[in-house]
Parts: sequence; C-alpha cells; structure tokens
Amino acid sequence: MLRVRWLGRVRFREALDLQRRLWKHSCDDYLLLLEHDHVFTAGPSADEANLLVDAAAVGADCVRIDRGGDFTYHGPGQLVGYPILTLPGQRGGGLAETAAYVRDLEQVLIEALADVGLPGCGRLRGYPGVWGDLEGTPRKLAAIGVRLSRGRTMHGFALNVDTDLAWFDRIIPCGIREYRPTSLRAEGCEATMREVVDAVVGRAAERWSPAGDQRADVAWRHRPSDLSAFSRGLGLGQPPKRPSRGSRFSAPASADTQGGHDSGPVPVAPLRSRARLAEAGVGNGLQIAERKPPWLRAPMDLNEGYLRLRRVMRQHDLVTVCEEAGCPNIFECWGAGTATFMINGERCTRACGFCLVDTRQPAPIDPGEPRRVASAVAEMRLEHAVVTAVARDDLPDGGAAAFAETIAAIRAESPGTTVEVLVPDFGGDAESLQIVLDAAPDILNHNIETVARLQRAVRPSAAYARSLALLARSASAGHVTKSGIIVGMGEEDAEVDLTVSDLAAVGVSIVTIGQYLRPTSHHIPVARWVPPESFEHWREAGVALGLAHVESSPLTRSSYHAASGAAAVELGARTRPVPA
Repeated sequence: MLRVRWLGRVRFREALDLQRRLWKHSCDDYLLLLEHDHVFTAGPSADEANLLVDAAAVGADCVRIDRGGDFTYHGPGQLVGYPILTLPGQRGGGLAETAAYVRDLEQVLIEALADVGLPGCGRLRGYPGVWGDLEGTPRKLAAIGVRLSRGRTMHGFALNVDTDLAWFDRIIPCGIREYRPTSLRAEGCEATMREVVDAVVGRAAERWSPAGDQRADVAWRHRPSDLSAFSRGLGLGQPPKRPSRGSRFSAPASADTQGGHDSGPVPVAPLRSRARLAEAGVGNGLQIAERKPPWLRAPMDLNEGYLRLRRVMRQHDLVTVCEEAGCPNIFECWGAGTATFMINGERCTRACGFCLVDTRQPAPIDPGEPRRVASAVAEMRLEHAVVTAVARDDLPDGGAAAFAETIAAIRAESPGTTVEVLVPDFGGDAESLQIVLDAAPDILNHNIETVARLQRAVRPSAAYARSLALLARSASAGHVTKSGIIVGMGEEDAEVDLTVSDLAAVGVSIVTIGQYLRPTSHHIPVARWVPPESFEHWREAGVALGLAHVESSPLTRSSYHAASGAAAVELGARTRPVPA
C-alpha cells in the first residue's frame, strides 16, 4: 500500500531528514509530495561553476545531497515528489536498475501530464527528465534525480507547475546549457497544483500500488492571517485580558461541561478558527455547555499527595503544565507524586486553537529556573521527571538552552532520575533541537497533536511535516522518541490510524492519544466524543506497528502515565547518548 502525503510548503532540509528516516527505518512505501522554499540543490559531483549567484544573497538555501545530478532549483509553484519505495527484485543499486526506475518515474509524470491537459510530453534522448515540444524546441518540464540503494529509493522529481522560471537563470540547470526549463503554465496548461497532484498520485498508485493508496493531505489553502501575530512578524503586541490558569486540553475536568473558563477574550479568533475548520470539512461541533459522557468525568480529589505536591511547586515558584493546561488527571498524578514541569515561563508565542496556555508577551528567561526544577525533583524523589515548555519563538534558540540546563541540573541533583522532555518544534531549526539532544534526555517528546488535514486549522504556526522531521531527527540520533495526538477535533478514526503509522515509520517508540476538551468558547469546538473502544483500537494498532508503548484513553494527556511509557522502553537498561 502506497502511503501518499501532500505536505504543503516544507523546508528542504526538513524534507530531506524526513525522507532519509523513512528510507532507512521504515519498510512502508511512501510518496511525499510538497513544495519547497527557494533552494538550490546539487549532487556530490556537481560543478560549482553552474551556480551563478550567491544563494544567500538572493534569499535561497544551497544544499549538497546524496543523489546524482548537477545543480537544480526548487521553489514555490513546483511540485516536488519523493517516492520512498522498496522495488521487488532490486536489492542493489546498479546503473541498469537505477535507469529502469528513472524510466518508471518519467512515465508516471508523462501520463499525469497528459491527464491534466498537456499531451505529447516525453523523453529527450541523452537527457533525463520529462520534456515538452519534442518535435520543435525541447523544453524541460521536470527534473529527476534519484538514489537507489538496497532496493530502496530516495529523492525523486521536481515538476514545474507554475514556477517563477527566472530562478533558473541563476544556475545552469542540471548542467544543461542548450535547453531551457519551462512550466505547465508557460506551456498554456492551466491545471492547478491540486489537479496535478491528483493526477500524479493516480498514475503512481497504478504503477507502484495496484491495491490503491492511503492518502493524507494538509490544508491546500494557506493565508498569512492563519498564523499568530508573532509568526506573521508583528512582534509580541499588547497583553490582552485572559483567564487565570487554564489548560492545554481542558479546564479542570471535574466540571460536567467541556470547560470551566468562559470569560475574558483570549488571543484565538473564533471566527478565524471556524473558517479554517470549515475549509478542512469540520462543522460547528458540540455546544460548549453539552455535558461530557461518563467516561470523561474525572472526580475532584484534594488528596494529601496532591496538596503536598502543590506546596512544593509554590515553595519553588514553579509552573506546571498540569495547572496551565488544567489537566483532568491532576489529582491522580499529583496524588501519586508525579507532575510535569513547564519551563521558559508560562506565556507562549503561538495561538493554537485548542490551547489555553497564556499568550501574553513572554517574560525574560529566568536563569534560576533550572536549579529550582532540579530541587523540586529531588525533594519529590521522582524516579521519572517530565519537563515541557511553551513555544518561545522570540528567542534565537526557541528556548532550547533552558531545556539543556534543566536536564543537567536534574542529573546533578538526582542522578538516578530519568528525564523526559516535551519540546516545541523550535521553528524547524535543527541546531536548536541538537542543543536538547546533546543534553541526552532519556525521552524526547514532541506532539504532532492532530491529523494532517487539521494541522492548519488547529495549530497554524506549526506543520505536520515539521513535526515528523523533528521526530525523525531525534530517532535518527538514537534517542527514545515520543509523540501525542489529540482526538475529537474533527478527524476521522482512519486518519488517526494513518497518523499513528507515520509516527511509527519515523521511529517514534511511545505515543499518547487522548480526547480534546474545549477550554473556552473562544477555542475550537469539540467535534465529537470519541468512545473508549476507539482508544483501545489505536492502542492495539500502535502495538501491532511495533510501538513500545501506546497510552490511549479518553483522559490520556502527553505526560499521563509517563513513567509507564519509560518502563516500556527499559530506560534503566539503556546507555544514554553521550553529549557532544
């Protein structure tokens, strides 16, 4: 079964790390389809003279990669495809095998172009790729550069749909001086990117997956207004009024209704969120006053353990996601002596549609916070500590250094405690992530949150491919890697199945799945109450995919039973990666 993913706009290095992980770790066949930001790429033997400009000076990246071919360009309006396939009977990667695969790839594109109204395209002898006007002045529509090793394919094609062809004047494309690139639009074909993707998927499935494909698409329409003000470059703005302590998933779950805070404006525009949901095919959902089903009602229990841990938190002036997210399990977890520390302050630079964490202007980083977290961990005698943080896009490293300092401080005071970190995406910056990985956390957690179709509606300043790339980078570095999904926001069960399979494919070991509860009327509505049997299905499906632990239940949250997940991967028996 061919797993097709339309990923939208993805930075080249993120897509490269993602496909490398899928190529090396997964046995599944994937077809990743996307657009890139401006980037020039080249194989190892490419002639430097064929790059005619300083890439950085024209606002482009430049990357050398492990495929054949000379310099080429990727950018907006160009469909880039990365088939990651296991080819039967082709265990090697010889010239004849590679040439046969390239011809297959060319044929997929030739047939797809005919399907969208551009017949007569084909091959030009001596030149790989797909060409138009073969009887006149040949013009190149698609470049192809692949790698075939151990019977598994990497890299792929770049098809110019509505590309700004002026970018090709800045290189000698593929080292070819005598012929010029063109695009579907320049050739008079008005097919949209979505129509071209549909045609390519149809032909690719015919050739490589006769049984059909499993497809998931991110949003096709992106607008700058989808993003939080900070993500649009408007700075942090003025602090709005908002409720005091709330929740990532819900208000305190002892309430029978979905949330407990319904006063004061929050910086999530409900109409904007509803418009994005409508475009994703999600209706108005349930009313906020609708009573939760019995399986979602967690009793309030002010037990001694809960009260003791709360005193410790206040004593050390610490923030917990348990309170900031109003987690329904707070009484159970705190009563058992476990909590999730939230560092880098309590104010986030993003505005995800499900989250009630404060989005006012962040305060400066507190240099004493790592030490106080470590002292609390020692006082609580935790065997397993979980540390998370708000997104801090205002910081050059996204707050990564504070994670590293907190890990080091906990290890210094409690060397027997295992440490799990739940990190933001750091804006896709691999160097910031590496700061955390070099500190050698026992578990690296990053939540993908929802299915591909709902990413733009639910977390517009993040991205499905970016989260998968971060998880792939963590797993490739040898770290136990974890992720989480919120359900009940408009997804279908089958889409959750696909998301779990993607997490397994990039090397995630632990997955959490729980029900979304609406914090306030300003947040996206609950689309449905997911029954307990669905959570049990996902637990069983995840285990069948090879995941070490799946914590899946209506009240599950990212850190719920975190120690159980840690035990499932036998952290105590593992050797921690040596910090660089």
